[in-house]
Amino acid sequence: MTDCSKCGTANEAFAIYCQSCGTPLAEPATASVSVGTTYGGFWVRALAWLIDTLVVSAATGLVIASTLGLGFVLVFFGHWLYEAFMTSSSWQATLGKRAMNMVVTDMEGRPISFARATGRYFAKWLSAMTLGIGFILAAFTEKKQGLHDIIASTVVIVRN
Repeated sequence: MTDCSKCGTANEAFAIYCQSCGTPLAEPATASVSVGTTYGGFWVRALAWLIDTLVVSAATGLVIASTLGLGFVLVFFGHWLYEAFMTSSSWQATLGKRAMNMVVTDMEGRPISFARATGRYFAKWLSAMTLGIGFILAAFTEKKQGLHDIIASTVVIVRN
């Protein structure tokens, strides 16, 4: 646990920002996007996506099996809520990204809001509708951003 120097709230050891007031808990060089930052590349992000797909599919499969009609609605909302809540939480990552030691931040290295995480999630649909080219952009852009990251003004970085 890490105590916030501003408000005194006890935060999880992995938190970069105070879960209560938002004050940075880590040194700025660790939390900010600057020279020397390692961005999450295409293949490591693809592996994180696979982990997330397995987690969400297992959870939603159980819901579908037990509720049928309602299950299909929950699958849609479940994946969106999973990703938006996780990336806007103090973890700043889904389980897949966390397993790969990556976090989602804004362009200055700060955590993103639920609204931005939601926009990023739905922008992934545009990445998919371009025959996946929106995702493949992450292999070629300077900051390893997919189309959805560019739209949401986010980056995926590897934590130090």
